[in-house]
Amino acid sequence: MSETSLVLGVLGGMGPAATLEFLRQLQAFTPAQSDQDHIRVLMDLNPKAPDRNVPGSGAGAVLAEMAGALAGAGAEVLAMPCNTAHAHAGLIQRASGLPLIDLIETGAKAARDLGARRVGVLGTKGAVRLYREYLAAQAMGLVSLDAERQEEFMATIYKIKGGDLGAAVRLEMAGYAADLIAGGAEAVVAGCTEAPLVLSPADVRAPFIDPGELLARRCVAICLGHEPVPSMPGA
Repeated sequence: MSETSLVLGVLGGMGPAATLEFLRQLQAFTPAQSDQDHIRVLMDLNPKAPDRNVPGSGAGAVLAEMAGALAGAGAEVLAMPCNTAHAHAGLIQRASGLPLIDLIETGAKAARDLGARRVGVLGTKGAVRLYREYLAAQAMGLVSLDAERQEEFMATIYKIKGGDLGAAVRLEMAGYAADLIAGGAEAVVAGCTEAPLVLSPADVRAPFIDPGELLARRCVAICLGHEPVPSMPGA
């Protein structure tokens, strides 16, 4: 298995804790009897990447440079455990010449497979826009937080990025999920990789989708040849 598996390149650090959880899941989901059975992973854990939530921050250029460096180091397929950064997915693939296993697509397809017609998304404004497009393409509607609650959600996300995983933050995140369900969501997607650090399915009174966990599973399947490698844009 180790001789034929693809080398995975990970654009990480957005944020670091979410990336480390993604790496833990990669290891946990790999069927391995020895070190050599695991997937080779090339990681750029770069918390210095500009804030993806700030327009004009230059994040795309930095992500493209990271992707190109991973390709040069030997990566054969890419993954990025940050939802908002997928706004630059096309640039990342063009810069590296490598396919990206799409986190947003993974989450949206999971919602479709559940049969949900209206899907709540806990994410940044940028991530919500991306999910809205993917869900609409599959005839699903999106439920989002109102403007005031969205601002409060972002404040909670930055608390998590600052290392606060305490009971109050967990209660806040569960409250946002409850708002989406009250607004008609039939499933809730963790559209920010920090959200599952403080929220579990037991905290949500509807099916809870963690695209980061599903991405880790897909990475294992693709790298081991159990699932096709995604096609490049325009291919």
